[in-house]
Amino acid sequence: MTTKPKTETVDVLVVGAGPTGTALALDLVRRGVTVRIIDKAANAFEGSRAKGIQPRSLEVLEDLGVLEEILAGGANYPPLGIHAGPLTIPWHMVSRNDMTSDVPYPNTWLIPQFRTDAALRDGLRRRGVAVETECEFLGFEQRPDAVVATISGPGGVTEISARYLVGADGGASVVRRAADIGFEGSTDEADRMIIVDAAVDGLSRDRWHVWPRPGGRFVGACPLPHSDRFQVMIRLNRGEEPALDEESLNARFRKQTGDRKLRLFDIGWKSVFRPNIRLAERYRSGRVFLAGDAAHVHPPAGAQGLNTGLQDAYNLGWKLGQVLAGAPESLLDTYEAERQPIAAGVLGLATKKYEGLAKLDPSAIKRGNDERQLDLNYRGGPLAKTGTGRTAKLQVGDRAPDAKLVDANGGARRLYELFAGAHFTAIAYGGAAVEELAALSWPTAGAGLKKIAIDGGEDANADVVLADIAESFARAYGVTDSALLLIRPDGYLVSIATTDMSRAVGAQAALLSPAVEIPAVPTV
Repeated sequence: MTTKPKTETVDVLVVGAGPTGTALALDLVRRGVTVRIIDKAANAFEGSRAKGIQPRSLEVLEDLGVLEEILAGGANYPPLGIHAGPLTIPWHMVSRNDMTSDVPYPNTWLIPQFRTDAALRDGLRRRGVAVETECEFLGFEQRPDAVVATISGPGGVTEISARYLVGADGGASVVRRAADIGFEGSTDEADRMIIVDAAVDGLSRDRWHVWPRPGGRFVGACPLPHSDRFQVMIRLNRGEEPALDEESLNARFRKQTGDRKLRLFDIGWKSVFRPNIRLAERYRSGRVFLAGDAAHVHPPAGAQGLNTGLQDAYNLGWKLGQVLAGAPESLLDTYEAERQPIAAGVLGLATKKYEGLAKLDPSAIKRGNDERQLDLNYRGGPLAKTGTGRTAKLQVGDRAPDAKLVDANGGARRLYELFAGAHFTAIAYGGAAVEELAALSWPTAGAGLKKIAIDGGEDANADVVLADIAESFARAYGVTDSALLLIRPDGYLVSIATTDMSRAVGAQAALLSPAVEIPAVPTV
């Protein structure tokens, strides 16, 4: 009699290796979590599709250790050139903002999606994990202590057992369907847009070219950095079925631009896009979670979809890591509570922008602070209850800004360099707070705590001792007196205490971490 070999259980199985899934896997692996990540495709996505990385996402990518590749593979957005007959009207679609000490990456970054994918996969590979390609997710069974997924791969049909399963497998998510989670919203089958990556003969590369037409039937050609290609967008008449061969695409491109000299060639990725506006009715079913396009899909306006997915991963990763280490299971419920309202708001913004294109509304192509996602916050959420602390500028649930300070040797230090990693960060500002920081207990399991003392004296008991000589921290954080602040691993303020500091911060930390181990008192 033969017995079936026992299936090894990993901590997390990630289904889908686009930017969201890969970022989540990368975040989990650096926390010591065992991860498998699978994807149905044989190769990484090869097109430009989602090409805008917002400032908040650049901060996330810096923490994940892949920003250098992202910056090398992209560029600032070029100005817009709106073609109106023989005239080309200059237009700055994306506002140009100066770098400040609290916002290190102030502008949206133009980079084709395949380079973003490559940077994240390379980062994951450097940590010893590779995407398992040609692995199709077929379904799952939930058990009390695990999820058992059925996978069809190169070796046939197999099972993978995981303590948690995350579906990051796109708008047509098989994980979402298997979990029987509704996907509310609409798909306008009659509204279509051709998107192709191609070189364009006769078109300058110094602008994002747009040819507006009545009814929103525009044509756009955005030069992709470090290449000779453009992302070309051609919005169709309602209900129109397009041909995608090179001759047909060229005929359509010339007709809708009105320029017979233009020619598309070296055509690579091409797709017919239908605008989806959908939001999952819930982000969790037991041990199964949704992230990225599996949880929300957006119209192609404002560069929001990929960025919202990246930040889903950034929010969920540390919470999974903490619960796997022994933190309260209820922490995982805060993922949906925090991220679903964000996605709903972003969907509204992107939809408004997309609908404005049909009306030739100039505001529809203007990008500003709303798109940069720096002001998105979790105020009033389950981990940022009203009354848990605030300063003159910030309150619990806000993004923790960067700041430039000086260490004991006179060297410049950025807060974000100190935030980077899988840990929480406690910042004590002023002498009284530094004394409280020394008394702050922290569990040995789960994410660690980095203690930073600012303007508390050179002998402060902390991991890093800094001076706010230029008042960069005081301005960005709005502090004037002693304060003890606790910052989550994803860079949001979870506690701001100005009295009874160590107790207040410790009470908030107990919601996010395994229990503090109190040494036993020896018996006499």
